[in-house]
Amino acid sequence: MNGIKNLYKWSKKYIIMAMGILVFNFILQYLYSYLPIFIQFVFKELKQESNKSVNLPKWLLNMFEKQSNILHMILFVGLSMILLQALRSVMRFINNYMQGRLTQNIARDMRIKMYKHIGDLSYSYHNSVDTGDLIQRCTSDIETSSGFVSGQFPELINIFATISIGAYQVYKIAPQLMWVSLLLVPFSGIASIFFSIYVNKDFKRIEEAESKMTTCIQENVNSARVVRAFSNELFEFEKMDKANKDFTQKDMHLGNVMSFYWGASDMMVMLQYIATLSVSIYLAKSGIVDSGDIIACLLLMGMLVWPVRGLGRIITNLGKTIVAVNRLEEVLQNDSEYSINGQLKPNIEGKSEFKDVSFKFDDDDKHLLNNLSFSVNKGETIAFVGRTGSGKSTIVNIITRLLEYSSGEVLLDGINIKDIDKKHLRRNIKMVLQDPFLFSKTVYDNIAITNLKIDENKVYDAAKIAHIDGDINKFEKGYKTLVGEKGTTLSGGQKQRVAIARILVENSPVIIFDDSLSALDSKTDLLIRRALKEKNKNQTMIIITHRTTTAKEADKIIVLDKGSVESIGTHEELAQKEGLYKELWAIQGKLEEEFLKVMNGGE
Repeated sequence: MNGIKNLYKWSKKYIIMAMGILVFNFILQYLYSYLPIFIQFVFKELKQESNKSVNLPKWLLNMFEKQSNILHMILFVGLSMILLQALRSVMRFINNYMQGRLTQNIARDMRIKMYKHIGDLSYSYHNSVDTGDLIQRCTSDIETSSGFVSGQFPELINIFATISIGAYQVYKIAPQLMWVSLLLVPFSGIASIFFSIYVNKDFKRIEEAESKMTTCIQENVNSARVVRAFSNELFEFEKMDKANKDFTQKDMHLGNVMSFYWGASDMMVMLQYIATLSVSIYLAKSGIVDSGDIIACLLLMGMLVWPVRGLGRIITNLGKTIVAVNRLEEVLQNDSEYSINGQLKPNIEGKSEFKDVSFKFDDDDKHLLNNLSFSVNKGETIAFVGRTGSGKSTIVNIITRLLEYSSGEVLLDGINIKDIDKKHLRRNIKMVLQDPFLFSKTVYDNIAITNLKIDENKVYDAAKIAHIDGDINKFEKGYKTLVGEKGTTLSGGQKQRVAIARILVENSPVIIFDDSLSALDSKTDLLIRRALKEKNKNQTMIIITHRTTTAKEADKIIVLDKGSVESIGTHEELAQKEGLYKELWAIQGKLEEEFLKVMNGGE
């Protein structure tokens, strides 16, 4: 029932269009039911068996009887049937057009809703979900759900209308034949229901297997370079082959079950025809019906037995649709990250403070950050240094509210960040990730991605500060050069510098480098940071790094160890103090000396 409610939720907006489709379907079947009656009338006239009138409108019968001879009458009947079919064709076209519109409208609403909602889901959700599974939900599951509402559901209602209309027409010919014709209908309907219940679990297993297979394909495509670099094609092929076989086996099992069901259904249909024909012969011998009646009844039988056979297919599709729409609902039931949001939109200058901040992930009992306290003044350059897993990236994710801390308080210009609107916060705090993502667009579009209407000169200036302008101008098409998906046509350093330029087109008060200078050589690293400071001396800069040569230039260095602050100070202070920073500097200091020689032009 939840699946049906979810399905109704998506379609209720178009209830008038859906009702129109139902009405058209009913009229189409009602008009179709008269075609066998025309044939019945012709047979009665040819064999002079008109012992009772046929169930046609009186005005139409009068027109037939006014014809001068039997041939004219048959031609007139044939013309009437052609006109009737022409009318049904026009109505069928309108009906199919409305069904297509309904399908696309619902699918469009689903895609927009899913796309927006997925974009608003939390950072933690995206870290734990399979991309391939989300893609399948947003494509095949949406197609299945929208197609059922516009096509299968009207047909489900249409089945009962068709059976009712067909039974009425048979009853007008011979009530006895109506009861015989309906004899196996309840058994077919019950069999359809049990069949749908049985295969419903199969549909869920098939959806899950297909999702795993889609994920394998998506991962292999995205990691094609890594797979080739490690010559790991065989492993990836075997992984895909295993997922493919699992999906194929589950799908074939369903196919076998459905084949048995459809074969049994066909047998019941044939039994129904045999029973009706046998009783018709008996009634004909008794003089209750004639040959025209028998032919009409056999033609009308299709309106009684075939719809019930189709009921199994529709109920089966209903089961598949419920699985699909529930999979969509599983995503939509996850709360948007903006369900917890602040309302304030203050003027942000860049002063921040952590007061006894602790953090842990929902699926972990152990805190990653423990009572963390430090402050950052406006215009300062702060470097966070620490071992892998010490919580450096978690800190910047908390500052941008990608993650919510468990206890304590984080202040930005004296205001708790939980009281600040998230989008406003992120517009004022720009971050460059360690593995920057570039879109499959031009270099220019990737730099100006946050504001495509920005002045071109700002884009060029940002590229110069990021020291990527020279590389871009060497490209054949310059700034109009298309980068591959995720920027694969650029080197790691070029991608990072494009990402740095992207955050510089707008003068944000706070910028964060989350280990995003690691792909740059020490000289370029230093030149970029110095250029940034010259550009805006009031800009607060937060740097996450493993390189003490990068941290050395910061106004203040915060050393983290096991989620806590080990020490805070300048490079000169920490290099002389026993601790983690001194150990790192002892290893990396020689590189610094060589670097200074190069910078000073020494030997």
